[in-house]
Amino acid sequence: MKIWLDGGLQDTESARVSVFDHGLTVGDGIFETVKAVNGRPFALTRHLDRLARSARGLGLPEPDADEVRHACAAVLEANPMPLGRLRITYTGGHGPLGSDRGEHGPTLLVALGDTARRPDSTAVITVPWTRNERGALTGLKTTSYAENVVALARAREQGASEALFGNTVGRLCEGTGSNVFVVLDGEIHTPPVASGCLAGITRALAVEWTGATETDLPMDVLRRADEIFLTSTLRDVQAVHRVDDRELPGAPGPVTAKAMRIFDEHATADLDP
Repeated sequence: MKIWLDGGLQDTESARVSVFDHGLTVGDGIFETVKAVNGRPFALTRHLDRLARSARGLGLPEPDADEVRHACAAVLEANPMPLGRLRITYTGGHGPLGSDRGEHGPTLLVALGDTARRPDSTAVITVPWTRNERGALTGLKTTSYAENVVALARAREQGASEALFGNTVGRLCEGTGSNVFVVLDGEIHTPPVASGCLAGITRALAVEWTGATETDLPMDVLRRADEIFLTSTLRDVQAVHRVDDRELPGAPGPVTAKAMRIFDEHATADLDP
C-alpha cells in the first residue's frame, strides 16, 4: 500500500509521522473520509470545502486544495480497488507537548483502505452522553474523536453499528459518524446544524435530493417515528431496523427505500455533485 505524506507517496511500512505531531499529542487536526468507487472519489469538492472550513474553525492554515486533490489522485492510482475509504488527515504538525502550536507547519496525510457495501439496514442505540451544541469544536470534523470511540464501542457491545447522541438540551443530534433522519407521517426530517451535528456531506445531498426538512426534534422521536435512517460517506442512506429495544419491522420502509433509490441514482449520475 502507498500513502501520501507531506509531499509524496510513501510505503506504509516506512512512512513516519513525528511522535511530537500535534494531531497525536493533543488531537489538533481535522480529517475527511471520502468514498472512492473504482478509483474515483465521490463528492470530493464538497469534502475539500468542508476540510477548509474545519481548518479555519480550528485556526489552522487552509490546506492547498490542489495539493490535496493531487495527493488523493496519486493514492487512488497507486492502490486500485473497487470500493475504498479515502482518508485525508491534516494536523497542526510537529509541536510542543502542550496545547501551543509549533512553527513547523501542518502535516498532510492521505491514505486508502478497502471497504464493502453496507447492509440495507442496521441497529442503533442511544447513549447517555451529549453533544455540546455550543462547544469550540461544534460543526468541525476534527481528529478529537475519543468520545465517538467510546460511544461506538458501547453500540458494538449491544449488537449495533451506531450510537446516537442528544445535545445538552435533550434534542436529537447525530451519530458518532453519521447523521440521522426520521420519517413522520410520510415526511422526512433531520436535526438542524444548530443542534450541534456535523454538516454531513451525505446529509446535505440527501436533504437536497429528497426534500427532507431540518427540524428541531426531541430524543423521544426515535420511539415514535415511522421510519429511521442514517446517512454518511460509507453508509450512503441506510435504514434502521432497531433503535435500543424498539424494533422497526420491514426496514427499509417505503419512504426510506425511495430515499435510498434517489440517492443511488443521483450519485451514479454525478460523482462530484
